[in-house]
Amino acid sequence: MMKFASFENIVERIYKHVISKPKYECSISQQVGVSIVGGYMAGILCAVVSHPADNLVSFLNNSKGASVADAVKKLGLWGMFTRGLPLRILMVGTLTGAQWGIYDSFKVFVGLPTTGGVAPALPPSAA
Repeated sequence: MMKFASFENIVERIYKHVISKPKYECSISQQVGVSIVGGYMAGILCAVVSHPADNLVSFLNNSKGASVADAVKKLGLWGMFTRGLPLRILMVGTLTGAQWGIYDSFKVFVGLPTTGGVAPALPPSAA
């Protein structure tokens, strides 16, 4: 859920603050690029949020009979949040960016609009 919620907000902010033009004025390749960058950034947030729990589960799986308290004592609270985080960010960010890129490329291939951003307003000439 973190990926979807953050992706939509990130893409909306990219169009608003970085590109500074409405989505409908961007080329398809720009829109897919925004999806990839937004997906990568959403993946980073997702990795940071889920990382402590993943470290905890890994510790418990590798230490038979260990408790959550044992994990916190052994890893430390700081270690639960940071141990292996850069590699996880690289992995999850890349995978999530690629997923959104593939998904939106397929949508474009079948004639659908790319994902994310504010609902498109009609161009002034179409109103």
